[in-house]
Amino acid sequence: MIDPLYDEYGVPLCRSGVGERIWAFYHSDPEQFRSEVKAYFALGMPGWTVVKANYEHRIIWLRDDRRRTV
Repeated sequence: MIDPLYDEYGVPLCRSGVGERIWAFYHSDPEQFRSEVKAYFALGMPGWTVVKANYEHRIIWLRDDRRRTV
């Protein structure tokens, strides 16, 4: 089991994932991987920010920033 991660205020981060097409860039083209992950979540989960990726467990950690903007 993976321990939860928290943001700087102690709020748990959301665990999500992406398809193998995007994970394929993780080692071969890290910049493309970051770009694809950001674009993927910008469309599917606006207001959430990608914080970290865990390749071994195929987890993308997201922070909910919807309440942080005024």
